[in-house]
Amino acid sequence: MGLRINDTIPDLKVVTDTGEISLHEFVGNSWTILFSHPKDFTPVCTTEFGAVAQLKAEWEKRGTKVIGISVDSAEDHRNWKKDIEKVGGAKPEFPIIADDGLEVSKAFDMLPAEAYLPDGRTPNHSATVRSVFIIGPDKQLKLTMTYPMSVGRNFAEVLRALDALQTTAANGVATPANWQVGQDIVIPAAVSDADAKAKFGEFETLTPYLRKARLPN
Repeated sequence: MGLRINDTIPDLKVVTDTGEISLHEFVGNSWTILFSHPKDFTPVCTTEFGAVAQLKAEWEKRGTKVIGISVDSAEDHRNWKKDIEKVGGAKPEFPIIADDGLEVSKAFDMLPAEAYLPDGRTPNHSATVRSVFIIGPDKQLKLTMTYPMSVGRNFAEVLRALDALQTTAANGVATPANWQVGQDIVIPAAVSDADAKAKFGEFETLTPYLRKARLPN
């Protein structure tokens, strides 16, 4: 059985291009984004790592750590980072897990238990290692997005989803489709009208089960 939403991630000891770490120790008390790639030195993945490097200030503003994973060696990662910096115009200062033994890919349900890397492999052998995992400070998995190799990930959406997760966790609310910071939130159905009024003041009732309000500053 793979990881599901609200499961605690495994506390794996992993090798990265910057040294050995424990996943739980790395997360610590922070929000964390783990983003995976099927192979180093591939075109779409290089642009994605560059995009993550460019967003360093945005991750820091949200108190969020980022860590990559690719099923190649730590030495390959160190060499690949030169290309990432060249393409993205920003230094990739986050660690990249060397998952050439597929331990993390299997633990996070990106590959089946019997998967292995054959000699002369291509990215197609690990094509499903193309997920984004958002992990909470409680070490629980909060969100997963998985993409095919041909489609570059939208990191604006990753940021938007992170904002929504942090907002809902901090305020006990939900967010509607396409929500952005500063827009109205959704009041959970379990909250009575009286409690909603006490917490949010005025709110809008669209249907008996859909109420919107603005978060207090």
